[in-house]
Amino acid sequence: MATKIVVPELGESIVEATVARWLKQEGDPVSVGEAVVELETEKVNLEVGAEQAGVLTCIERKEGEDVKIGDVLGVIEEAAEQVQAAPKTIKEPPASAKEPLKETQEVQAELRPAAKAQPAAPETVEPVAAPRKEPTRVALVEKASPTVRRVAQEYGVDLAHVPGSGPSGRVTRQDVERYVEGQKAAPAVPPAPIMPATDRSHLEQRVRMSRRRRTIARRLVEAQHTAAMLTTFNEVDMSAVMELRQRYKESFQKRHGVKLGIVSFFVKAVIGALKDFPPLNAEIQDEEIVLKHYYDIGIAVGASEGLVVPVLRDADSMSFAQIEKAIKDFAQKAEDGTLSLDDLRGGSFTISNGGVFGSLLSTPILNPPQVGILGLHKIEERPIALNGQVVIRPMMYVALSYDHRIVDGRE
Repeated sequence: MATKIVVPELGESIVEATVARWLKQEGDPVSVGEAVVELETEKVNLEVGAEQAGVLTCIERKEGEDVKIGDVLGVIEEAAEQVQAAPKTIKEPPASAKEPLKETQEVQAELRPAAKAQPAAPETVEPVAAPRKEPTRVALVEKASPTVRRVAQEYGVDLAHVPGSGPSGRVTRQDVERYVEGQKAAPAVPPAPIMPATDRSHLEQRVRMSRRRRTIARRLVEAQHTAAMLTTFNEVDMSAVMELRQRYKESFQKRHGVKLGIVSFFVKAVIGALKDFPPLNAEIQDEEIVLKHYYDIGIAVGASEGLVVPVLRDADSMSFAQIEKAIKDFAQKAEDGTLSLDDLRGGSFTISNGGVFGSLLSTPILNPPQVGILGLHKIEERPIALNGQVVIRPMMYVALSYDHRIVDGRE
């Protein structure tokens, strides 16, 4: 019996996916519930499991192909040994036939060759363990995570050449980055001769955009086409926050097991501001403004797979420690590709911290249908005028982008 592997329901508003990679190949045995293929959606990656045990006999959609809900990805057929092992119904012979059957069985038993006597095993023989089969480089490369594959593709690195430090020698993202750094440190080769511009096409590389990158591109362009976006800039003296962090960082980490960061202070400040200025915690639906009296704050996370915005639900009821733990968890999930759809759904306002990448100033783009986003930047000591004196203070530029259709600017 054959069972089709189909694209399942992907979540709210998601109707398409891309085949990221097949975890099994044609001819491989699979068990019930075992992950067979990984799909990439615009938000998260998800694995599709086998609904029956058997053998993957056919792969219908190759890696990189776009698929929709209900499309057939492959076929699993029941294994031959499973069919042979199926229970058979044997009819009870009539009473008159039982004795002849017994005689037949006895005759067959006599006709079978007698079993050869086995020599007694030596008393002191120790069992010899079979030599452990080390995974080949090809197998290790095939087991590399989607994140590692993507990073290697971006750097133009062949994973077969990268030494692995992970479990069983598996290649990790850090291994790829170390390999790239090692290549940069290698002795420089003599420069190639300058070629005419018409001969440069073979020096170009075309890389297919991932579904997530395509979605990010579409949404960012959409945000600028559908909203009257405006950005205003201010600067913040971070002295008080830096002093608090310095004073409590050790006790905070010992008590809660996480560092006291910057973003949690801004989450608290943003919620206070949104309560004072509700139009920034809203959205436009047709000709109506929907004011939201809950505070689901999105935290933009830049992972190697692309920008994602997981959401702190009811952030107004969260403590500093809860916020910091949630942000740390989001960052790890984003890098591992394990964020769930529920982690990313909704959000009433977003905070983006470009300062972790050294950005001094930027204009954050709205995350539709939200009408406000706050961009944080690098903290830098600068001279400022304070009470008629020039002093050095840790300063940060903050940028607030908003939809001018609903927010006039006085807010």
